[in-house]
Amino acid sequence: MTDKIFLSSPHMSDEGYEQVFIQEAFDQNWIAPLGTNVNEFEKEIANKVDIKDAAALSSGTAAIHLALKAADVGEDDIVFCPTLTFSATANPIIYQNATPVFIDSDYKTWNLSPEFLEEAFKKYPNVKAVIVVHLYGLSADMDEIMKICNKYNVAIIEDAAESLGSFYKGKSTGTFGDYGIFSFNGNKIITSSGGGMLVSNKKEKIIKARFWATQARDQARHYQHSELGYNYRMSNIVAGIGRGQLKVLDKRVRKKKYIFDFYKRELSHLDGVEFMPINKWDEPNYWLSVITLNGKVRPIDVIESLESDNIESRPVWKPMHMQPFFEKYDFVGENVSEFIFENGVCLPSDTKMTDKDLYRVVKNIKGLWR
Repeated sequence: MTDKIFLSSPHMSDEGYEQVFIQEAFDQNWIAPLGTNVNEFEKEIANKVDIKDAAALSSGTAAIHLALKAADVGEDDIVFCPTLTFSATANPIIYQNATPVFIDSDYKTWNLSPEFLEEAFKKYPNVKAVIVVHLYGLSADMDEIMKICNKYNVAIIEDAAESLGSFYKGKSTGTFGDYGIFSFNGNKIITSSGGGMLVSNKKEKIIKARFWATQARDQARHYQHSELGYNYRMSNIVAGIGRGQLKVLDKRVRKKKYIFDFYKRELSHLDGVEFMPINKWDEPNYWLSVITLNGKVRPIDVIESLESDNIESRPVWKPMHMQPFFEKYDFVGENVSEFIFENGVCLPSDTKMTDKDLYRVVKNIKGLWR
């Protein structure tokens, strides 16, 4: 069997940066959810995206959960959420016993539609928070979204799990709203095997998030808890991997762009193929290269053909308002997200791919048009 080509798998640095930080943790015996690596990783992420503070957590999902909690989202509060996203964006809304209202995408960005956002505010004027997702590393139109949210004086949480290394008009995604979150899951552009980061310019809120994430243990000689806490802190070992990975983030972004440009050059002439939208103000990290198919060849044809050659690809996220668990919640929009889901396919975007691998992928896909 031919070697497997992955959609997006972990890629450790050739320089071995991760091993250095992990070894330091072992040498210091800090094999725990605290330590030098955790503290330094928080500082390094904050410096990288130019924000005041960051809290290293067990996952991006945990970061969204604590962002909602920091925004005082509670029982029966309404939270606007893009429908075209992974369920980890929406699940924490339920953790807080709040009510999600799902909002459609626009074709211009594939992200939260300002037009439908405005429409949703007219229907639900008393919203507690708005979650914005930067899907597949593509920036949402933050100027328009911020303008609308500021008009209604509502908290903004940016789910930048897929967009570390992306910029909107020269500014890092995840730093526009009140809170931003990043993910270091195994398939992300850099990974610590798991883990996430909550970032904000509200330092007091980040301090509070660290407190909640460490079982909300009060400062007392004995174990005392005045608030509900969570076991959400990142381990010192995981943070060491993350610190090493952060050193190669820019290199990974360049390779992701190379992969996207390769596919665009080789496949854009095929009938019915359109690539995900790149706007003039958007500097994406190209986490995944995504196409839509509007002709005879369908996404399942591409997925199954690649699968037969031991190549991994994937459908676009199924919108939340179409999911069995979430379909009871309101949806504001038309059918933009449904169109992208029904016609979209995520192509292999693994940064370890060689040109030989890329030619193998495009040869397989082109064969479907013969």
